[in-house]
Amino acid sequence: MNTHHAKPSVVSAYGALTTAAMVWGGSVVAQKVALGPFSPVETSVFRGLGALAILIPLWLWKEGGGNFSKYDWGIFCLLGLGVLGNHLLVLFGLQFIGAGSAGVIIGASPAITAFLSSLILKDVPFRVIWLGCLVSFIGVVVITGQSGMVGAGSNPVLGGILVLSALVSWALYTIGCRRTMDRFSPLTVTWITLMMSLLVEIPLLAMNHKMLVAGIDTVPLPGWVALVYVMVFATALGQQAWLYGVDGVGPSRAGIFGNLVPVSALFFSFVILGEPVGVREIGGVGLIVLGVWLVNQRAQIGRT
Repeated sequence: MNTHHAKPSVVSAYGALTTAAMVWGGSVVAQKVALGPFSPVETSVFRGLGALAILIPLWLWKEGGGNFSKYDWGIFCLLGLGVLGNHLLVLFGLQFIGAGSAGVIIGASPAITAFLSSLILKDVPFRVIWLGCLVSFIGVVVITGQSGMVGAGSNPVLGGILVLSALVSWALYTIGCRRTMDRFSPLTVTWITLMMSLLVEIPLLAMNHKMLVAGIDTVPLPGWVALVYVMVFATALGQQAWLYGVDGVGPSRAGIFGNLVPVSALFFSFVILGEPVGVREIGGVGLIVLGVWLVNQRAQIGRT
């Protein structure tokens, strides 16, 4: 049975997107902290299980359950791969790159989403957005090209490539959710796709673990605080808020709010982790933001 729901208002959608972008900026730093006592797969699995413990009861309370066809489950499985790729690739990337730099790269997400959307959905011709995509990509190169900087990580290029790959995964997920949310609420899509990603991740614990061997008593308080932040804010709240916003205004208009992610990530990484913020990071932010602005400006022209 398909569940039709009222579309969010523009104001509430923009509020949700702003919230998601800000908490995701903090999430990059929280994940970096969590990677001290936890492995990437442990962090991803625990965040997912914690988020589901919040989302499923909320879904049952708000919607009272639902019925899904085999086709629906197939779509949810495919979308779950997008969640899986985004969560794991960011975490593995953060082992090699600073949280601030990773957050700046994540700011290129709107341009990547627009690029893939133009290829897949053909909603905006590529000829009108190529310049903005190129400028944003140069901004990413500026950030990943840094080396020998305190807090930059052991291999910024590898870390940058992994984070960039995570953005591609998230862009495909966002695009894929567009039609699915014509029939199901953002809350439904959020918890089911998250659950699907966990079905793949949990077996991976056998190959990638740290706390499960060292023991739970080895996790310091900051590690638990960081994990809870990622569970509650980045995953349960952030992903739900993002899909709510996309449901209200569409992927292309929602994408511009990705501009807030690198700003908040740089701020939190400087305040909490003490990572330096220099001319290169600020320049990278500027190029990425300029590229995203060009994409959105040209996309609006292309639609008129």
